[in-house]
Amino acid sequence: MTPTAEPAQGNHRATYREVLAEPRFRLLFSTRTVAITADSLRITTFSVLVFAATGSALLSALAFGIGFLPQLFGSLLLGSLADQLPPRALIASGYALECGAALLLALVRMPIAASLGVVALVALATPVFSGASSRLVAQWLEGDAYVLGRSLNNIAASGAQLFGLALGGAAVTVLGPHRALAVSAALYLGCALAIRIRLPRLQLGEFVGTPGSARGDGGAVRASLHGAGLLLRGRTVRRLMLAQWLPSAFVAGAEGLIVAYAGGRHFAPGWYAVLMGCLPVGMLVGDLLVGRLLRPLTRERLVVPLTALMGLPLVAFAAEPGVGLSSCLLLLSGLGFAYGLGLQRPFLDALPQDGQGQAFGLLGSGSMTLQGVGPACFGAVAAGIGTGGAIALAGGAAALAAGWILTWHLPTSPVPATTQPDPQALNTLT
Repeated sequence: MTPTAEPAQGNHRATYREVLAEPRFRLLFSTRTVAITADSLRITTFSVLVFAATGSALLSALAFGIGFLPQLFGSLLLGSLADQLPPRALIASGYALECGAALLLALVRMPIAASLGVVALVALATPVFSGASSRLVAQWLEGDAYVLGRSLNNIAASGAQLFGLALGGAAVTVLGPHRALAVSAALYLGCALAIRIRLPRLQLGEFVGTPGSARGDGGAVRASLHGAGLLLRGRTVRRLMLAQWLPSAFVAGAEGLIVAYAGGRHFAPGWYAVLMGCLPVGMLVGDLLVGRLLRPLTRERLVVPLTALMGLPLVAFAAEPGVGLSSCLLLLSGLGFAYGLGLQRPFLDALPQDGQGQAFGLLGSGSMTLQGVGPACFGAVAAGIGTGGAIALAGGAAALAAGWILTWHLPTSPVPATTQPDPQALNTLT
């Protein structure tokens, strides 16, 4: 990535048009969007398939979440490969692996445990592929264009998840679950072929880190554990990761209770789906507004207020509002998710050059894992204090996270990219 050293340029506001003008980013962006659609289609269909075969709500829920929970372990054990292997082959192999798993589920009648195992094994490798892709985006988009690239990915992810869920329901109804899984396999295959044909083959020096740093001398697992330890021991990187993990996990805990809340309040049938859609719609609008209208330094200064906006509207659920007010509160909470845009540049600046792929994989897998744990934790709380109280508690936790972020200094100007941070210095930055 070509550094920009002048402070005035550090507050330059990029545009989405500039970001999409980079053809390599367009390729990664479009294939990722299609893959997220395929993910939602596969997850929904697999959950339906498991429930139809077993009649067990527990196994159906496990089928829904089994693709998320193992990702953190995969990042810890294999994450260093994102910085060591050629990215074109790595990313294409990831989509091909997803395709193979979906085809296996569609064509082969396996025991439920074996089917869950197939999805879990793919999830272990997911952080490696996603980390390599994120590292390329960080290399090819400079300054504020990188932040807007992340914003575009967030917007597309929200839309693709909603479309994938809708497509899953329609495909299962029209084609049946096995053929619907085959449709998801075809989408993954298209992504793999697009990456293999159109992504440039990078030379060795364009993607690997400094010899002996991320690689280590004891194989991929040892190198991955060592690299993850270095990242998490650095105070600045650790804080910035937790700041991106915790508020989202708390709000995910509240989101997991929306169906139960709607049922407990006896809302009309179908309203739970409207409430479920309010958060992603708010997320999409918030990312679009904050990413397009605000300058980089303004986004970074608004991290704490936007984080608080995620949590405070949810506190009002303690009063058990009706469907109209609940929808508005969830929309407001979704707007606050744009706080993450103000953390992207400080996070990238804090990373060692030779460990970016692993860091991005760890960031994504940790977020997915905690967002899977959050609903389980607050669901247990709801058994004691009710769904409205548990949602309010989750919102209060997110607001407290905003207060924690306020206690440590957020950079208000970019670190010159000409100087890469020393791993030992990361422990002393505040």
